Amino acid sequence: MSDLSTLPHLPALRRGKPYESLEKNEVLDHGSGKAVAVVSQVNAGILKKDLQRIGEGRAALRKFTVAQLVEISAKAGDLFLSGTLPLGDRGHMQSADDYVRTLSGTSGLPHVMVRRNMTKIHYALTHVGTVLNGLSRGLPMEVIDRGYGEQSGAAVSYYPTTQALGLVMPSNSPAVNSLWLPAIALKTPVIIKPGREEPWTPFRLIQAFIAAGAPPEAFGFYPTDHEGSGEIMRLCGRALIFGDANTVAQYRDNPKFSVHGPGFSKILIGDDKIENWPEYIDLMVSSIAENGGRSCVNASAVVVPKYAREIAQALSAKLGPVLPLGPADEGARLSGFANPKMADHIDAAIDEGLKTPGAQDVTALHREGGRKMLFEGGTYLRPTIIQCDSFEHPLSNREFMCPYASVVEVPQNEMLGKIGSSLVVTAITEDPAFTAELLDSPLIERLNLGPITTMKISWDQPHEGNMFEFLYRRRSIERA
Repeated sequence: MSDLSTLPHLPALRRGKPYESLEKNEVLDHGSGKAVAVVSQVNAGILKKDLQRIGEGRAALRKFTVAQLVEISAKAGDLFLSGTLPLGDRGHMQSADDYVRTLSGTSGLPHVMVRRNMTKIHYALTHVGTVLNGLSRGLPMEVIDRGYGEQSGAAVSYYPTTQALGLVMPSNSPAVNSLWLPAIALKTPVIIKPGREEPWTPFRLIQAFIAAGAPPEAFGFYPTDHEGSGEIMRLCGRALIFGDANTVAQYRDNPKFSVHGPGFSKILIGDDKIENWPEYIDLMVSSIAENGGRSCVNASAVVVPKYAREIAQALSAKLGPVLPLGPADEGARLSGFANPKMADHIDAAIDEGLKTPGAQDVTALHREGGRKMLFEGGTYLRPTIIQCDSFEHPLSNREFMCPYASVVEVPQNEMLGKIGSSLVVTAITEDPAFTAELLDSPLIERLNLGPITTMKISWDQPHEGNMFEFLYRRRSIERA
């Protein structure tokens, strides 16, 4: 049994200062079940007390210009990617390789996927200036420094919508932390409730920011329970919410919250390109399976006017044989589950859906054994491609935290009426009329016209929400 006193301890960070709580949670290796660190837990009362003083964090950031904070963000990006940074308050230090191994061990993500996520975070941090330029449509950032200025010859003024950005983070993928990074350059403190199995990325990012010169007061790191999460959402003027469809539904119409739920991202092939479908199989495979299928921008449905059976077979031939590999294997394509009960739930949900006539697990024809399997102590779900006879089938528009997609045959003129809300749609077509319909659709957050993977993102064209418009609002201004 591990001596917990020798393990790294991640304290809460109250205005950047470490705080050790009597109550602690252990973070476990997903394969061995051994504790690798302990994390202090804080209650809702501490959050209430600390958030009464959050103005101190904003005041500390206001001492910097946006340009200076952009430079600090870039330095933080380099430190996050390759630096050795404090890991808790017991003298432990964490190199980049240590971070990769630790996060892989507790989350189930193989090393190659962790490093890929690190690269995305690094890019976001080292291009914050470009990101802000895109999000603000070219607003001179001196306007944020002074509160007013000019844009395109007109007087403009912007004011902050909140004293702090609240974040109740998930554990599914490190790169999700990229969403809050521009907040620091926009002089907005962050109050972070980390995911239970993934405290590593937000803690390392905070340490990188502080080492790069950001004021510690701008960062709150609060491992807490459901009640504490509720206080973050209630007391922060703006908050990012992550969760399943039921969780985010209650917040979706409230402008105080930016909701990030299932993406239901899709690939559509038009009548004019469907005869060339074999050319797009690799793009579909990448869209479905990259990052272990854990991203909201992973394609969870392929919608075609014909050849659904053939496409499902071709996808299954490539994905069905995929097996778990060791975490350090560069060819690893599947992620283990930190919580095996989640894998059980997903596996059972797919099997339950298959009881409804009109769907077939085509990957079952291309794999030996079941969908769920144990490997080196970890629980994995292998890729699943379901061919559905119609979009009304319960498995046609589902999203799971693994490589999963339905393939559904729908006439082109009915596609937009069937697919529902979609975070990303890759539409492979050059039909002007169909393209016009896609551009008019209010249900598509990000539209890729042509053979572009759904996984491709542009930081200056957000696929879900605009952080600048979320944190700042324009006011009318006249000056004598």
